[in-house]
Amino acid sequence: MFDEKIDERYIITQEGTSEGTQVKYYKDNYWYKLDRDGREGLCEYLSSKLLTYSDLDEQEYILYEEGRVNSRNACRSQNYLKNGEEFITLYRLYYNEFGSNLAEVLARIDSMEGRIRYTLDFVKNSTGLDISDYLAKIFTLDRIILNEDRHVNNIAIISYDNEFRPAPIFDNGRSLLTANVSVRWQLDDISDSVRRVTARPFSGSHQDMYDYFGEGFKINYKAALEWLYTEPQSRERDVLIYQIEKLMSDE
Repeated sequence: MFDEKIDERYIITQEGTSEGTQVKYYKDNYWYKLDRDGREGLCEYLSSKLLTYSDLDEQEYILYEEGRVNSRNACRSQNYLKNGEEFITLYRLYYNEFGSNLAEVLARIDSMEGRIRYTLDFVKNSTGLDISDYLAKIFTLDRIILNEDRHVNNIAIISYDNEFRPAPIFDNGRSLLTANVSVRWQLDDISDSVRRVTARPFSGSHQDMYDYFGEGFKINYKAALEWLYTEPQSRERDVLIYQIEKLMSDE
């Protein structure tokens, strides 16, 4: 774990919402994010470490470390952009082309299949990319970690000299029930809480989006569990163990 003191001149974004303030820093080729609603830094660490037990290439996801910044819980990741590359979320890509909010457009489409097809067609027409495989990988992970925050600003592409490629999988912090306001830890067990999870952006069901795109990668669940049992006990760790054991029993 890292422990850094970083002053305000390194703040890149400080986004205020009704849920709180998300502070991000960039220093010495590292991006830092402070926890806001729960233990997001721990979730980023656990979720990305899990992917090291998968058959994904290490360039396909961001690896996060858990630590502290200015005595607050946080996470960090190394800068993954090369000189001249630009990071473009689907929200921004759509806004730049049409001047409107992609999430609001998708909300007006009646079916999950329609929302997915609209997005795939838009990205293909704008960039030439078919992001079906990329989304399969994202939703395979989200189904495991119960990500509740996969909005269209958390799916992205990278541009360089008018060439495009999918961004690495990133921003998995609001997962593992860490900031789910419906969870009642004093009353409910994990299985009850898992049933309250809501997915994004095409459906409220992780399973439905996973079924649509298919399995994006495989994980060595046995090795992942051996690692998880060496981690300090936490609710988030226990949720990930529960999810993996459930998936193993379903196979």
